Amino acid sequence: DHVHVLGGALRRLPGRYEKDAGMTTLTVRLGSVDDAGTRFAEAGRRALAGEAVEATPTLYFQSYDDMHKILAPSRLAIVKALAGQGSLAIREVARRVERDVQAVHRDVTMLIDAGVVDRTDKGIAFPYARIHFEFDVSAAA
Repeated sequence: DHVHVLGGALRRLPGRYEKDAGMTTLTVRLGSVDDAGTRFAEAGRRALAGEAVEATPTLYFQSYDDMHKILAPSRLAIVKALAGQGSLAIREVARRVERDVQAVHRDVTMLIDAGVVDRTDKGIAFPYARIHFEFDVSAAA
């Protein structure tokens, strides 16, 4: 397990490249670094008490605006095109999302810098089959 802070996001991704029978889901949450730390500490306490604790790959953003900067619709389309596909060349991703290669390259660079996708020796990869968004949006007070 590791905790990664980049681009306004805090990410805890255990065993990212373990190939198991089923691909995993990346959960996206809104919360502070303290919220993530509290969840991590609670999981550690439970594990030390002998309870089975399921590791959930999670990406934390401090606000909806921070999340939207990284996972804007055009970038989310790239992530969806990569989900469950293994490594793909940027040119292939551009073809799948029907966008210009240079524009896709800029968006991919932002996604890599934020820790959402990974650069591989064969291109880029999103090592999950799906994304689950877990947060509430309320009306302004």
